[in-house]
Amino acid sequence: MTDLLQYEKECWNQQYHRVAGVDEVGRGCLFGDVVAAAVILPEGLVLEGVDDSKKLSEKKRELLYDQIMKEALSVGVGHVDVETIDRINIKQAARLAMKRAVEALDPVPDYLLVDAEKVDLPLPQLAIIKGDANSQSIGAASIIAKVTRDRLCKGEWEARYPEYGIAVHKGYATKLHREQILALGPTPLHRRSFLGNLLLEQPTLFDL
Repeated sequence: MTDLLQYEKECWNQQYHRVAGVDEVGRGCLFGDVVAAAVILPEGLVLEGVDDSKKLSEKKRELLYDQIMKEALSVGVGHVDVETIDRINIKQAARLAMKRAVEALDPVPDYLLVDAEKVDLPLPQLAIIKGDANSQSIGAASIIAKVTRDRLCKGEWEARYPEYGIAVHKGYATKLHREQILALGPTPLHRRSFLGNLLLEQPTLFDL
């Protein structure tokens, strides 16, 4: 069984005591912001059930979200909007969201554990492949980011564009979502750089 604190323990042993896990969600969506979170948990705290947020049920994520928000020393969330994603590309947008999440932390972390990326800040850090399944801190960040973005999908974004099924597919390229884009045209929150041939040179109905 993986010790989800193995990386954190190495940091603590080197006198890095405010270790932040960092992760993002929404990188592969056709719609909406990319959202990142950064989480500093108390040294030695064990949170049962933390894992890659995609492996958890919605109910379990919500329960862990509340527990993380209660126990964490600090939680930061960063958003990057669709216009910026289309302008700078999704990889750079995800890194920018991570940077914003870390910058929102108080106190400032002294070490970052990041899910397979580098955060553009002058802080010591380690990129960990599949970090959300191998580090408790990154797993906690993935849960905060996922729940934050899902709440936008089910709330504000679903209310604005109810015909698209955003609350169901969360902006990913499901059959329903692609069919609705073809039938109705993309909304202002669709990522033009992701749609490609799907648009078929159609006018955007919201721009008419």
